[in-house]
Amino acid sequence: MTEASGNALLRVESLEARYGGAVRALGGVDLHVGAGEIVVLVGGNGAGKTTLLRAVSNLLPAQRGQVTGGRITYAGQDVGRSRTDALVRRGLVGVLEGRHCFRALTVEENLVTGGLGRGASRAELRTDLERVYTLFPRLRQKRAIAAGLVSGGEQQMAAIGRALMGRPKLLVLDEPSMGLAPKIVEEIYRSLTTLNREAGLTLLVAEQNVRLALRHAHRAVVLENGRSVLEGTAASLRSRDDVKTFYLGAGVAPRPGALALA
Repeated sequence: MTEASGNALLRVESLEARYGGAVRALGGVDLHVGAGEIVVLVGGNGAGKTTLLRAVSNLLPAQRGQVTGGRITYAGQDVGRSRTDALVRRGLVGVLEGRHCFRALTVEENLVTGGLGRGASRAELRTDLERVYTLFPRLRQKRAIAAGLVSGGEQQMAAIGRALMGRPKLLVLDEPSMGLAPKIVEEIYRSLTTLNREAGLTLLVAEQNVRLALRHAHRAVVLENGRSVLEGTAASLRSRDDVKTFYLGAGVAPRPGALALA
């Protein structure tokens, strides 16, 4: 184990998970995320990215899933023995795939719910709202509009903004670029990397846009058939011919076992 992994904010060791007690989704995942890092999960559909993020946030039981082997620790504590709301209060906050918002509430009301979840005071809510509006100026313009009536990109910004209102130490994002225009995606990633650089926010991101992800991340972990098969710096993965072929080329999907372990 490297020094970096030994001091990790999040550590996943030999993780196994199943749905319904029968369908294996993860069969051996190892990764670590150090404080202040941006780590991306890369892999094709069905590789296990979403399952891994659900496990990290202890959300698998809500999907009839369970961790059947291995261990996840966040800030030195076992995630499997922690309630999801307790993890949020301790700084592990997730943004699920699909731009989940309270559609009948205004954009600002959606943001406020993120602060209330951690018990923020009125003064803290005002401070955090201003920070989110500075990051995402579009939300300031749409603050009084129902979240269900704004664009998909603005809904994604609202979902991320609500998570930021919880003052996370580790922000977990599942496919933040899915279905969004490239200009909006760049705006979102620019805001996230600014938070990482200026505030030290740690990020674990599952991303379908591999080229984009490797451009913004410090490190990447490749998942294949529920296993972690490759790990390295984003720069080193961008230079590998197999990664170029399978993920940065013309959309050719990897064959099982095609990527060599790092």
